[in-house]
Amino acid sequence: MYSVLLLCGGVAGVTTVLFGFGGGFVVVPLLYTLLISVHGPDSGIGQAAMHIAVATSTALMVFAASLSTWRHHLRQTVQWHLVRPLVGYIAVGAVLGAAAAVSLSGEWVRWAFIGYLGITIADAALRPGFLHQAGSDVRPMGVG
Repeated sequence: MYSVLLLCGGVAGVTTVLFGFGGGFVVVPLLYTLLISVHGPDSGIGQAAMHIAVATSTALMVFAASLSTWRHHLRQTVQWHLVRPLVGYIAVGAVLGAAAAVSLSGEWVRWAFIGYLGITIADAALRPGFLHQAGSDVRPMGVG
């Protein structure tokens, strides 16, 4: 079992480095499957397996984003005047998202995750620059 976790952790790291996303796409299904396998689908943990998997992935993302933000802050590369107006909207979105997740069954959360996964993959595949080069009229942000 530990070798499977090690392998999946490696895949999550590689996909994150290569594509800029991927950790949660590997970790959430892995944790879900692992929790169901170990505890059974009818146990309390089995019934909450999707909630636990998504919450674990979210906690890791919050930690990583906080660490990254702190490091950028120390390098003075965060434009706080652009970030501050968004803080309230982010907080409201987080509270609404958490309330929605708690009110939904694990099956709904699982299908929402599958839908999100599909949309993200389609976006990455269809957006210029991921599978094919963007046209010459596309400029980096801030270049006018």
